[in-house]
Amino acid sequence: MKGREIQKSSNAPTCGSQKKNLGFVELIAIGVGGMIGGGIFSILGLAVDISGHAAPFAFLIGSVIAVVAGYSYVRLALTYHSDGASFTYLEKAFPKMLAIAGIAGWTIVVGYIGTLSLYAFTFGAYTSHLFGLTDSPLLRMFFSGGILLMFLGINLLGASTMGKAEDIAVYIKISLLALLAAVGFYTIDPSRVRPLFDHGASSVFLGGALIFVAFEGFQLITNAVCETRDPERNIPRGLYGSIGITSVIYVVIALVAVGNLDVSAIHAAEEYALAAVAKPILGTFGVVLVDVAAMLATASAINATIFGASHLAYEISNDNLAPKAFSFRNRTGVPAAAAVVITAISVALTALGSLEVIASFSSLTFLLVSIGVCIANLRLRENTRTAITPVVLGIILMAITASLLVYYLAVNNIGAFYFAMSAYLSIGLIFVIFRLLSKCV
Repeated sequence: MKGREIQKSSNAPTCGSQKKNLGFVELIAIGVGGMIGGGIFSILGLAVDISGHAAPFAFLIGSVIAVVAGYSYVRLALTYHSDGASFTYLEKAFPKMLAIAGIAGWTIVVGYIGTLSLYAFTFGAYTSHLFGLTDSPLLRMFFSGGILLMFLGINLLGASTMGKAEDIAVYIKISLLALLAAVGFYTIDPSRVRPLFDHGASSVFLGGALIFVAFEGFQLITNAVCETRDPERNIPRGLYGSIGITSVIYVVIALVAVGNLDVSAIHAAEEYALAAVAKPILGTFGVVLVDVAAMLATASAINATIFGASHLAYEISNDNLAPKAFSFRNRTGVPAAAAVVITAISVALTALGSLEVIASFSSLTFLLVSIGVCIANLRLRENTRTAITPVVLGIILMAITASLLVYYLAVNNIGAFYFAMSAYLSIGLIFVIFRLLSKCV
């Protein structure tokens, strides 16, 4: 699904003669498939670890943040029909300040690298669990790095998505989660969820901040505006509807998790938590199904994210805001240099980082990007016909959430804090150096 996220420059034409193949149902599939592409499989254990019995509320907080951010994406997408996303919107909002769009564009690419690493880490963890190899971190790294390299090769050959196979993977994982939720709901032990706020009320907001990356896929709907029938009606319905459906799935699965398994047991199986939850509900059969579904979900997300991230780097390069090498296309038309560099960094991050480091960095990055998009919408409000109140409230809510996440990392995971701050500082410095060198050449 994420292959649809091909970025356009600010000077890109409008939709033109593109076929209108997408209606409300198709948009719901894109949004739900994108968000569940690795979300619940990746961060359920982290959410329970931070929020305890109140993990379902953490997912609910994450969905509220997604809705307020989604409002600005909808207004901008309906105004600028170019299949663009965050980079394009910021270029429109700051046409005379290219550094803002450039740094934001690089930050978005780094955010995609974070999600690639998260998906690959999760693929490696569930693959190791399927074959009973969870005691071998090296094998987890091997599986994680191997899946990234495999889909790099597929992308270089010109395969942008898995087509129908990817859609089938979406339906498989949704069906499995629905089965797990339906059966597990009737086996919940109320005593396991008491006291509700066993980690404190503030932990709900911290959990919501950390798991925001699980809702990142809603942006794919606005990237499909040029292929959508009656976008004024279907884009808002598709975006808010998909967030609503995904939120229900996440909240119910989190409730099933804490209602059927001790928090300590979920913590022990943090990297493959959903498989651990499935065992007392569906037995060994359920564990295998969850492992396979997680592998399918994360693999398809990796394939499409390499495609989308490399094309974003290509478009930034075309605007002379990234190295010219990223604009190189191979014989099959793929931005090969960008794909190779992005994948190589993802392999390194997957090998060196922990699940919490990768997830927190990805969530913080997309929170910051979403704040930027809301600010862009505020600047362009006369064109987007935007109501000021929900945008300002969204900026405030996301700023508070991002601040809570930074505070949590500084207190509880100083390594993740230093990693994130160093990454953002490096992006800014490298971009400035690149621009200075570009002017000298």
